[in-house]
Amino acid sequence: MMEKKFDLSERLEDFAATIIVLYDKKLLSFAGEYLAKQLIRSSCSSALNYGEAMGAGTNKDKVHKLRICLKELRESIRNLNIQSKADLFSEDKFSDLKDENDQLIRIMVTRIKNIN
Repeated sequence: MMEKKFDLSERLEDFAATIIVLYDKKLLSFAGEYLAKQLIRSSCSSALNYGEAMGAGTNKDKVHKLRICLKELRESIRNLNIQSKADLFSEDKFSDLKDENDQLIRIMVTRIKNIN
């Protein structure tokens, strides 16, 4: 059996896509809509900026773009936590997303440390 190749770019895209699907066609309160839009922006931004980082010309530029990815991932986890605490979604809906978000943060921190 062939082992699946690890692809951080694909994981970031999948994370963003999962969030988009979660909110697609869901009626939301004012707060829910505000947080949903921000979460979609931050999760998509982490994936898009990772693509930019892979095309960076220098290590300094790459680290800068990876730090932007990390910032956006940290914003995403805070957003998920706020929505959980406000009972906008049940914790079981968010537990897998939070776990993946946490793993992506850890991977991004490691990537940044390994460049320096």
